[in-house]
Amino acid sequence: MLRSLPSLDSTKVALCSVRALLANPDDLPQVFTLLEALAGDTHERMERRLATTDAGRRILAERPNIVPLLEDREALRRLPDGSLGRAYLAFLESENISAAGIQNADARGRAHPESLPPVEAYLHQRMRDTHDLWHAVTGYKGDVVGEAALLAFTLGQIWNTGIGLLVAVGFYKTFGSPEARALIVDGFRRGHRAAWLPEQPWESMLAMPVAEVRAKLGIGAPPAYTPVRSTDMRMAMAA
Repeated sequence: MLRSLPSLDSTKVALCSVRALLANPDDLPQVFTLLEALAGDTHERMERRLATTDAGRRILAERPNIVPLLEDREALRRLPDGSLGRAYLAFLESENISAAGIQNADARGRAHPESLPPVEAYLHQRMRDTHDLWHAVTGYKGDVVGEAALLAFTLGQIWNTGIGLLVAVGFYKTFGSPEARALIVDGFRRGHRAAWLPEQPWESMLAMPVAEVRAKLGIGAPPAYTPVRSTDMRMAMAA
C-alpha cells in the first residue's frame, strides 16, 4: 500500500517548522507542528499492526493512560534502585522536564488535534506520553544528539515522514561530528532490531530492572557518547 503524501500546505507548514528548529532546537511545540503536518497514515499503520498481536489488541481495547503513573514522582522514587521507573525519574530530573510539559508543548504546537479519529488520537498521545520512557530505556539523553538518535531509533520502529525530517535536521545540526552522526545512524539500527516498543505494557514494566527490560526488548546497553546541548552549539556558532 502506498503511503499518503503530504499536501502542499502541510509541506509548507513543515518547512517553516524546520527553519524554526534550525534556529532553536529547543522549540518543542515546533516539533509537534511538524509531526502533525507530516503524520500521513502513520497512526493508521500503527493501529493495523497493533491489531495483529494480543498485546497490541489489549492496548487498543483498554487505552491505558500512563501519565498519572509518570507524574507521581514519589511513587517512582519508591521503586527499586535500577528499575525502569527510577531510570525514567532520573532522566526527568536531569533534564528538568515533566510529562505535563510535553503535553503542553503538544497542545501549543498542533493546530488541529481534533482532526484525528479517537483511536488514532489515542495512539498519538501514547507515543507522546511514553517518549521519555524510550529515552530511559535506550539511554539517550535529552541533548540535541540524544534526541536525534532517539528519533532515529523511532524511525527504525515505524516510518514517519515528520520524524525522518527531524532526524535529518539533527544530522545537519551536528556540524559534521563523526561521533554524533555515528550515534544517530546506530540509533536507527537499534530501533530496527529491537522489539516493537509501541505495543509494550509500560505500566507493568516500571518496577522491572531497566537492564532486564533492555534485554527483553533487544535494545542493548546504553551507548556512551558526548552530549551536545543547544547552548553549546550557539556558543560554537558565535565563536
